[in-house]
Amino acid sequence: MLKVGYIGLGLMGKSIARNILKAGFPLVVHNRSRAAVDELVVEGAVAANSPKEAAKQVDIIFTNLPDSPDVEKAALGENGIIEGAHKGLIFVDNSTIKPASARRIAEELAKKDVLALDAPVSGGDIGARNATLTIMVGGDASALEKAMPVFQAMGKTITHVGDAGAGQVAKAANQIMVAAQMVAMGELLVFSKKAGVDPRKVVDAIKAGAAQCWSLDVKPPRLFDGNRQPGFKAHMQLKDMKIVLDTAREFDIPISGTVENTKLFQQMIDLGMGELDNSAVVGVIEKLAGIGILD
Repeated sequence: MLKVGYIGLGLMGKSIARNILKAGFPLVVHNRSRAAVDELVVEGAVAANSPKEAAKQVDIIFTNLPDSPDVEKAALGENGIIEGAHKGLIFVDNSTIKPASARRIAEELAKKDVLALDAPVSGGDIGARNATLTIMVGGDASALEKAMPVFQAMGKTITHVGDAGAGQVAKAANQIMVAAQMVAMGELLVFSKKAGVDPRKVVDAIKAGAAQCWSLDVKPPRLFDGNRQPGFKAHMQLKDMKIVLDTAREFDIPISGTVENTKLFQQMIDLGMGELDNSAVVGVIEKLAGIGILD
């Protein structure tokens, strides 16, 4: 049985780690705040005091952290995974970071005979809890084959996209679509309301047609109940959009629609809505239109 380490026990990381533990894998965990570690230790995990300490004990070590600098520090910094590296160790990053960062980490860890997989996930906190995540993977195919039993404890759709960094490119592409859906959904709800039509009935009318998508299936019932709690936090959506914009600049890719959608998520943060769900971007559109969907 593979021994697994998991670093980063936030909204999604803790649920993913719990599912790995439930699947029977011995689990070592580390997190900057101790409460989540203690919670999983009660359930059977072992605590580590640093990424280095965790890496020394396991066959596969995961990270799930907020942004590129956090992952680079955990992987390559002082007391990082690289200092606990041993031949045959596999590093897997479930975070959403810059493709360039994923490639750099893979290159540095390869010098220590560590194979790296960038494996960002999609599906939100619900997918993390229910082990139904979509996982897009970049890196060595043999490492993915070895890690596959652990991935299958986390998600339902696991796709090897390509070499190092390819998983992060796929996740950035995913976030382009997610942002567009959230903005479009907010606009259609406010559009319907201000045009004098019940937005609930509009959603019922269109969600089985060409407009059908995950966002329209899942998010409106929460919004109509007045629930704008995450989910996936808006400030994290904005962080991901900035990764998209940086990567687009790197490769000279025109993404004008994404630029405009990113501005709306920036307005969310400026209005103090950063801790709300990304679907709460409807609040910016409500403010601009002078009407709420529940008014």
